[in-house]
Amino acid sequence: MSTLSFVLNGTAVEVADQPPTRTLLDWLREDRGLHGTKEGCNEGDCGACTVMVSDKRGTRAVNACILFLPQLHGKSVHTVEGLRAPDGALHPVQEEMITHHGSQCGFCTPGFIVSMATGHLNGVSDHDTHLAGNLCRCTGYAPIIRAAEATAAKPVPDWLISGTSRDFILPEILNSPDLALPRSSDELAAWYDANPDGLLIAGATDVGLWVTKQLRDLGPVAFVTGAVDLQEITVTEDSIRIGAAATLAEIMPAIAPYHPDFAEMIRRYGSAQVRAAATLGGNVANGSPIGDGPPALIALNATLNLRKGDARREMPIEEFFIDYGKQDREKGEFVEFITIPRQTDRLKCFKISKRFDQDISAVCGCFNIIVEDGVVTEARIAFGGMAGTPKRASAVEAALTGQPWTQDTVAAALPAFAQDYTPLSDMRASAAYRLTIAQNLLVRYILEDQGFDTRVLEVEA
Repeated sequence: MSTLSFVLNGTAVEVADQPPTRTLLDWLREDRGLHGTKEGCNEGDCGACTVMVSDKRGTRAVNACILFLPQLHGKSVHTVEGLRAPDGALHPVQEEMITHHGSQCGFCTPGFIVSMATGHLNGVSDHDTHLAGNLCRCTGYAPIIRAAEATAAKPVPDWLISGTSRDFILPEILNSPDLALPRSSDELAAWYDANPDGLLIAGATDVGLWVTKQLRDLGPVAFVTGAVDLQEITVTEDSIRIGAAATLAEIMPAIAPYHPDFAEMIRRYGSAQVRAAATLGGNVANGSPIGDGPPALIALNATLNLRKGDARREMPIEEFFIDYGKQDREKGEFVEFITIPRQTDRLKCFKISKRFDQDISAVCGCFNIIVEDGVVTEARIAFGGMAGTPKRASAVEAALTGQPWTQDTVAAALPAFAQDYTPLSDMRASAAYRLTIAQNLLVRYILEDQGFDTRVLEVEA
């Protein structure tokens, strides 16, 4: 592999002769002797491996266990060992964790501290949301949250600011037989056209598990998040265009003014660490039947823009998903961006999962029902978790369209769900539960539209 360059705890390092799917976690622990970064779940769920990564896009907490070394090229990385001052003085987060007794066994503590230090640097005030990706089994969250609150009033240490805002080193594209780090969609298109059997990696929040859990050899890979033009989010009078390499953390505030329910779903379906790495383009391209992004995009009548070499084409996003594990994408073709038409916000997204935060959906239902003069003029309803692909509820849409927007109309449309979906039973939910939930979510949509509070965080005794 070509030589990678990045900054580790304030010191420039070069890494050579490593496979492109070597994780930062393994390299830190095995090659650098930095054992503060822990291996817990090894799938980006527990946060014990959290590190701080900075580049021109900002500073964020990410999971080192599913972060491949090439993703760090030209960036700055801080582990828990790098948070203290050169003279050994502790970071304010470390001081307050001691003061507030924020650690018992201590295994999870380094990850918490790095997440908290990142939040402190970025001025985060919603500590519950920011720490949803860090799990603690013995101390409990109360003293940890108190430590975060106590740190908030303290200034960010000078040594950390200088360590995360220095000039970054990314002089040229790296190419080797098994690795490419394209800087633009043109470079990516050229590489993929020449390597159509290669694999594109965005945030690696899914692909990372192919390596850590399935021990797969991924073959030639290209990392797409360095393609600057694919990171762009553009809002015009007619559309919202999201580049395939834009992260969920970047998309969430951009989409919130137009479709706040979509933004809230993004907040729930990944932790801060996952949102900082994962992309909507990757969420769509992998074609998962339980991906949370596609149902919302289908309901919003989004268009998928694909590219192969210099050729481009577009399609309604629901047509991209053909069957389980099969998408309408040729070899060497990739998602370039996603376009959402500007529209009056009528979108509601309901994510049903066993755990409220950071869990895979059993069912994800998104509804976009247009009502004029009390009559449904258009309905776009899509679900994940109900079929082998993200899928529209066409029969339900037909049952609603042209009818008065009343609870009686909704009740009459509920049996049509059985025409649209024949869900499976699995570890997350039974088929009967999924079908019942889908029906209930349509009822929930009209109740919310009529002003009722139906959500856990909104209902009060």
